[in-house]
Amino acid sequence: MIDHTTIIYCIVDDLLKQSGHIDDARCELSDAEVVTTALIAARYFGGNIEHSRAFLCESGLMPRMLSRSRLNRRLHRVADLLHTLFHQLGAVLKDASVSSRYLLDSFPVAVCDNIRISRSRLVRGEQFRGRSAAHRRYFYGVRVQVVTTEAGVPVELAFLPGHASDVRGLEVLPLALPEGSELFMDSGYTDYGAEDAARELDGVTFAVQRKRNSKRWDDPWRAYYKQLMRKRIETVFSQIKAMFPRHIHATSFRGFLLKVSLFVIAFALDKAFI
Repeated sequence: MIDHTTIIYCIVDDLLKQSGHIDDARCELSDAEVVTTALIAARYFGGNIEHSRAFLCESGLMPRMLSRSRLNRRLHRVADLLHTLFHQLGAVLKDASVSSRYLLDSFPVAVCDNIRISRSRLVRGEQFRGRSAAHRRYFYGVRVQVVTTEAGVPVELAFLPGHASDVRGLEVLPLALPEGSELFMDSGYTDYGAEDAARELDGVTFAVQRKRNSKRWDDPWRAYYKQLMRKRIETVFSQIKAMFPRHIHATSFRGFLLKVSLFVIAFALDKAFI
């Protein structure tokens, strides 16, 4: 675990330096150390920041560790920086990828159990009430839109309310893929206009699974190939959700989204470098 912590810190620190980020001279703990603490919590402690803080302090890796409250405030302060680093990391992974095939799908993350919806303090509103077709049940929370490489490494991430349809993911994700790429996704992302625009403007092919009533048909071999490719991202989602605790503890909706992001980013780093 100590070796993995060192690797994660070096990657985060290099990305920050490459982006031109400069720490405040008054800070006892650098931003790279704050981000590393949060990623270690997601990777090894089910998102429990306090356990990660104690481990890094007691192991001597970060002897000048902040108190629990100060660390939490610093983490929220660098939340936007964390997402910037992830998309920067995604760009590096896209350039390094030997394959031009990418996968897009979403998975639901519930804020609370359905029976507790009326008492939810993090979010309120019918826009967060969605249905998971794969699990055949309703949930109250968000849909996490993720783009991965063919090898299953997440490179793009976005959130939508639970009630939102998957096709809206095409609007909130950057989809900054190399020219000539092929993006595999299920029939929920059917949008012929976006499909044509991506091909003509960006040189990216949307390999969407066709519905029975689709205006654009695939040959049987092509339909089977798309189905095989899509199964890979479902495996990735299972691995990410295996890192989740039974209940993601957060005192604000922003903190909840931050923790979910940390799980995805920690998985990406683990998959790509460790």
